[in-house]
Amino acid sequence: MDDWLERLAMTVGVDQLTDEQAEELLGAARDVAHGVERKATPLATFLLGAAVQREIGHGRTHAEAFDQVMASLRTIL
Repeated sequence: MDDWLERLAMTVGVDQLTDEQAEELLGAARDVAHGVERKATPLATFLLGAAVQREIGHGRTHAEAFDQVMASLRTIL
């Protein structure tokens, strides 16, 4: 899976996830699937990615943007 995700990141021109980010995102996806609704999971991850890109556009690093967006998600889970 890691190789495929690395290829996907390169193909779409974004930074790849660190191992820690991947684990946190998988945990968030699990929480959405079980705590909100299963079919909301891919939609939520898309919105999270869009929010990370928005924050990067506002000058944050990828790591800072990811951390901020994930913290925001935790406030509603």
